[in-house]
Amino acid sequence: MQIRALLPTVIVIVTQLVGQVSAQGQTPARGNASVVNPANPAGAGRGRGFGAAANSRPPSDPAQVERGKALYGVRCTFCHGADARGGEGGPNLVRSGLVLNDIKGESIAPVLQNGRPEMGMPKFDFTSAQIADIASFLHTFKAAGRDPARNPPPNILVGDAKAGQAYFNAKCASCHSVTGDLKGLASKISDPKTLQQTWLMPGGGRGGSTVVNVPPKTVTVTVSPAQKFEGRLERIDDFIVTLVDAGGTSRTFIRNGLIPAVEVHDPLRPHKDLLSVYTDKDIHNVTAYLATIK
Repeated sequence: MQIRALLPTVIVIVTQLVGQVSAQGQTPARGNASVVNPANPAGAGRGRGFGAAANSRPPSDPAQVERGKALYGVRCTFCHGADARGGEGGPNLVRSGLVLNDIKGESIAPVLQNGRPEMGMPKFDFTSAQIADIASFLHTFKAAGRDPARNPPPNILVGDAKAGQAYFNAKCASCHSVTGDLKGLASKISDPKTLQQTWLMPGGGRGGSTVVNVPPKTVTVTVSPAQKFEGRLERIDDFIVTLVDAGGTSRTFIRNGLIPAVEVHDPLRPHKDLLSVYTDKDIHNVTAYLATIK
């Protein structure tokens, strides 16, 4: 009698246990599963992998892409290449984590505005709108699958050689001559891309060509009206400046604000100053002109 009296209770308990085990062992329907990060309980970024931002970007505005292309062509091509896959000094941007996970320029903005001095990248004075334009252009390149960007870039000799000659005479002829230091330039540098890189940033370094030998930076340190030291610049920062004089002696001076007076002579300064002035059209025109100097 006692066993029969307990059977209903036992059946109820067993039924409840089976139900709990079944519920725990069920696999949620696909599409309903979610993983909540305690640090992000709202689930932002759920299922977001490397480069997943590309799936949530709004459609590109063609006008914005064109503006970004123009800015990139003038300020970035010499370092990162026309196809954004790396120049002579800059890294591949197509597979950059910053670019892949960027939506409207928010990821690349700090790098552009602050630069990466330790890697030789300068900072730029782009506005937020300009950064968004550049980001929009970079997002047109695909990092995986059938990627048209992997094809070699089109022929860059698409400019007007006569317009390029006029620009050269106005901006470059005071320092260079096609019958002097640039005589036969296109015969020495037959590749149009290398030719363009050479005149944009000669002498090697980040984004520059090593075809042309450029004198090193020099510096003049004025300790007093009667004491001036000149030589090849070895190092300079806010605290010291080091030079090697004509006799091969290394000299280091401690800097305290503007004392001693320091004047750096950079042979490439005119080229660097013009990088922010050129338009994409100017670059193509000058390249087309220099390609005729054989």
